[in-house]
Amino acid sequence: MDTVAAVNKRKSTRAFKPDPVPRKILKEIMELALRAPSWANTQPWEFAIVSGAKLEEIKQSLVAKLDEEPALDIARPWGFPEPYVSRIGRLMATEQEIKGIKREDREGRGWWRLQGLGNYGAPAVIYICIDRDFYFQGEGINAWLLFDCGLVAENIMLLATDYGLGTVAQAQAVSYPDVLREALGIADSKLIVLGIAIGYPDEEDPINQFRSEREPLDSVAKWYGFD
Repeated sequence: MDTVAAVNKRKSTRAFKPDPVPRKILKEIMELALRAPSWANTQPWEFAIVSGAKLEEIKQSLVAKLDEEPALDIARPWGFPEPYVSRIGRLMATEQEIKGIKREDREGRGWWRLQGLGNYGAPAVIYICIDRDFYFQGEGINAWLLFDCGLVAENIMLLATDYGLGTVAQAQAVSYPDVLREALGIADSKLIVLGIAIGYPDEEDPINQFRSEREPLDSVAKWYGFD
C-alpha cells in the first residue's frame, strides 16, 4: 500500500473483531514504526505491547475505576474554546447517533464510555511511555517528547492499515496509569502517554463506516511567497 492510500484509509476504529493479532505482525509494524523522526534522534519512546489474558486483566481493572476521577500522567486539556469544542461536539453526537444513543440517555452514554475503556474490543493495545525526568525538566516541560511520540504513533497506525488492521489512539486507555503500572510492572520513572488499540476492524458495525470530518485546507493554512 502506498503512502497516499494508507493516509486515506486510516481512521479511528471503534469496533474490533476478537481475532488475535499475531505477535509476528505486531513486531513487523513496530520495527518499521521506529523509523519515525525525533528531536536530534533522541528516540524518547518506549512501548508495552499487551494482548491476551493480561489485557483482559487491565480492562477489568479499568472498569472498576469507572467512578474515580481519571489521573493521566500527561495532563488532559480541561478547557476547549471554539472552534475545538464544536468539533468535539459534532464527533460525539455522530458517534452516539450511530450507536442509537440519545443525548438524554445517560445509561447509553455510560455504556459507550465503557466500550472505550475496553478498547472497543481490540485484542491488543500498544502503550507508549517516556522517561519522567526527560519530560519534567528543571525550567519546565519538554513537550517535544510528545510531538515525537505522535510521530511514531502515526507510523504505527499507518503501517497497521497495510496489514488490514484498524487502530484508535486513546488517551482513555491510559486514564488510570496506576492500573497499568501494577499490571505491567511499569516503573514510576516512566510516564504513560497513550494507548493505541489495534486489531481487525468489525466492518459490519456501522460505527466503522463513519469517518470524522476535516476542516478544509484553506481554513487552516495560509500561503506566502508563491506566485
